[in-house]
Amino acid sequence: MTRGRVATAKRLDTAQANGDQEPLVVYFDDMGLVRDLLGHYDANLAVLEERLGIEAVVNGTAVALRGPDEACNAAKIILEHLYSRLAQGESIGVGDVAGAIRHTTAANVAETGARAPKAQQIKTRKRVITARTPAQSAYLDCLQKNDLVFATGPAGTGKTYLAVAFAAAALESGLCDRLVLSRPAVEAGERLGFLPGDMREKVDPYLRPLYDALYDTLGSERVERGLETGMIEIAPLAFMRGRTLSNAMVILDEAQNCTAVQLKMFLTRLGEGSKMIVTGDPTQVDLPKGQDSGLFPAIEILRGIDEIGHIAFANADVVRRELVGRIVAAYDAAGSAGRSDSKPRVEEAPFAERGNDGPGTGEDS
Repeated sequence: MTRGRVATAKRLDTAQANGDQEPLVVYFDDMGLVRDLLGHYDANLAVLEERLGIEAVVNGTAVALRGPDEACNAAKIILEHLYSRLAQGESIGVGDVAGAIRHTTAANVAETGARAPKAQQIKTRKRVITARTPAQSAYLDCLQKNDLVFATGPAGTGKTYLAVAFAAAALESGLCDRLVLSRPAVEAGERLGFLPGDMREKVDPYLRPLYDALYDTLGSERVERGLETGMIEIAPLAFMRGRTLSNAMVILDEAQNCTAVQLKMFLTRLGEGSKMIVTGDPTQVDLPKGQDSGLFPAIEILRGIDEIGHIAFANADVVRRELVGRIVAAYDAAGSAGRSDSKPRVEEAPFAERGNDGPGTGEDS
């Protein structure tokens, strides 16, 4: 593998235009941390160069930056921020670099001279999870401040993963007594037929994304022990009726596949000392023909009530990988073109309006 520093046309033009420019030099103390900062084969530095249109030259523990002043100042702020995270024992990768760039450029830090906005973090038993977009930071802030939070947006924005990580951290720190995870058992266009086994074995295939996030944040032994003791509960949506969920972190994933009646039933399970997180993608409704999603009506009905928040992620917030963001954007563009002469679907158009109000939706970041 070679270093990923194939210059874009933008960076080539920048380097040529600033060939005689005095570089902005960033100095660090620890050579080991600098190696981690640059990344394997300087992959982290390559992302910084390509995204900001600069050229970076490393000499020992110093990094010389050439390019537009604003871009070099932003790069300096980002490098110093990432170095400080490494010094605190965190690990960083290409995704963290991209996230730091998003936070810094969204706030126009280099231009205004203000301090870079601090990305929100979740600390769990296994790792520290840092928000990679301003919208993710707004999401985590919203979870801290509200007892019921809706998170909507396309696949790959981290809405489910961060919800599970936040809940896991709350359980570890004693802020709640248990986790309750639920998801409607709706098949994505396929008929799977009868599934053998007990309730958990029947529901497991539908809840695999939640399990993946739990294992990543708590560890397999902690998760299995929690499932055995009831501290972590996996419950299908149909089994929620009549219950009161107190002192718990409750997550409903894939809520776009709930009807209005189902969602009302679920929301009214919220008991004392509990928080509830409802996530969904309004563009991936798998309900049978003739049934409407209850997710958007619920958000509209509850808008403006204290202790209830809504974060609307956009295509720009996709962090799974850049290709996923381009796939989502392409499908959205194709869908918009196909509906240009027809009435928009009820569950899609209103969510576009949410991108301009509420926390984290201005940049949608």
